[in-house]
Amino acid sequence: MPAHPPALPPVRLASEAELARDALATPLLGRAVRLARWAGPATRVGAGGELLDAQLPEAAEALGLPAGDEGEAQASEAWRVAVDTGLVTVEDPVENEGGEESPGTAEAGPELALITGGSPQDVVGVWEAALETVLADAAVPDLEGLAEALEAGEEFDLDALGWDREGEEDLLDEALTNLYILTLTAGAEAGTPVPLPALAATMVASDEPVGEPSDEVLEFVSDTMMRLDDYFRALEPIGLVEFWPVDEELMADAEEEPGAPGPQEDISRYGMVRLTPLGRHALRLRLSEAGYETPVVGELAGKGADALLDGICDYPPQAVRDELAAWLSGREAAPAARDLLAAARGTDEGGPLRRLRCQEALSLVGPEAEGALREVLDDPELGGLARVWLAERGAADVPPPAQELVFWLTVDTIAAQLAAEGNSEELRALVEGLAGQHSGFFEAAWRVDHPATADVLEAMGRLHPDRKVAKDARKAAFKARSRHGA
Repeated sequence: MPAHPPALPPVRLASEAELARDALATPLLGRAVRLARWAGPATRVGAGGELLDAQLPEAAEALGLPAGDEGEAQASEAWRVAVDTGLVTVEDPVENEGGEESPGTAEAGPELALITGGSPQDVVGVWEAALETVLADAAVPDLEGLAEALEAGEEFDLDALGWDREGEEDLLDEALTNLYILTLTAGAEAGTPVPLPALAATMVASDEPVGEPSDEVLEFVSDTMMRLDDYFRALEPIGLVEFWPVDEELMADAEEEPGAPGPQEDISRYGMVRLTPLGRHALRLRLSEAGYETPVVGELAGKGADALLDGICDYPPQAVRDELAAWLSGREAAPAARDLLAAARGTDEGGPLRRLRCQEALSLVGPEAEGALREVLDDPELGGLARVWLAERGAADVPPPAQELVFWLTVDTIAAQLAAEGNSEELRALVEGLAGQHSGFFEAAWRVDHPATADVLEAMGRLHPDRKVAKDARKAAFKARSRHGA
């Protein structure tokens, strides 16, 4: 984790009641609860609280699992979750007077009552404890072969496996952090799964220039994909993710792990993963405890307009709309508009983006706000956006803006777009349109008394594809800096 973790994108969380409902519906917690109800005087456990082998078939049958190793393994996992979460309480084996050890016993634990009689928060708390058990197990390699070796009396060396527990845990943490970020920035929160190759690619630590990846990078991505496949197979039963594993046909005839998909291949065959509402809740909690800023959509609704506009400056588009709608809900249009306009003022570096967010907020208010917008028509910072709002609603008697105000609003708008999106295609199109519509644009623009004028003109020089126009923009930027002695 970086020394100063960055602020993460805002997350939309389900209610506690919804999370509790989802938690109870997860296969693994459901099995743990059923085993807690099944445990009784005849239940026998070993020194670690695990069910004795002789009882595993009965536990699997109680869960409706198939007979055999697979069903018993699932029953054993569910029992471990039940013990770790307090759904089951165990008494360790005791040694009798003859020196023989009697098996331990088990019974329903105190947390079981929370499943049916506790609050939604209580239920989610039990699920979170279960998740910790599953996360710890997910970083452990498949030890089935080692168990067989032990039964045969053979020696083994964990170091020979090349297994680094701390390294595996770090890799899992990184994968989950990156999945959280991708979910909130790439539309996955709305339901689009993240391809495993894309997630694996975010974990490449390489100083190589952008371009065709090297064989070393491709090998790393391939290896990481398979490790992610193992992780998410383990995490799906507890409801952290929905998971579509790597297509087994990709590996059926290959001696090596599958490489990265080609441009024409169906990427879903290489595995897809999607965070569930429970997953978003749990990862936000973990990342917050690790020191990250983890904002939640809607948490600014009770704060002032200044906190709102500053808080949403770096939010992705959908989160901006959701946050603005939540803030405006229950507020009267005119007072809310006045608060937003007052908070949007300022010649500081963040001013243009605040005004852009203010404009987006005002687009959601009704005609009752017209009076508040007319009040700022003569304001040098707000008059432009006020005229835009009134014109879009067909308001009458709106005075035409002075040329200085038009150019000031243009510079302010481009400065805001640069802060919000960087050198985007939309901004490039805007720059080309402005330069094409106004032959004398740069001659007038460098004189605009806006703190971002020089920066905007330099950006226009970078973005415009015509070399002559780009040169004119750079000359205008130089004049603007000279005018202000910068």
